[in-house]
Amino acid sequence: MKLFIVACLKENQEDVQQLFRQANISIFSITDVIGFKQNDAVNLLENWFASSDEKFDSMFVFSFTTSGNVDNCMQLIEAFNAKVQSQFPIRAFVIPVEKSI
Repeated sequence: MKLFIVACLKENQEDVQQLFRQANISIFSITDVIGFKQNDAVNLLENWFASSDEKFDSMFVFSFTTSGNVDNCMQLIEAFNAKVQSQFPIRAFVIPVEKSI
């Protein structure tokens, strides 16, 4: 069993849910997150109208699932990111579960 975690912008929620469906991951949880990107621009003119930190509505989608489902979904996410080529690609990572009850 693996803990599969996906991080994405909130606007990609439907895409991630579709990728989970395609990978046979039918049970998952979603939590909202506010992501920050610190802008360390040296030239103040580059950041004239914005605050120094950008906030993004993000989310974590996570599931306890099999290695096969994780591998399948990772391939689907990689293909999605290559096709969409966003500044904020979908990120995914896996944590092995040593014990569970």
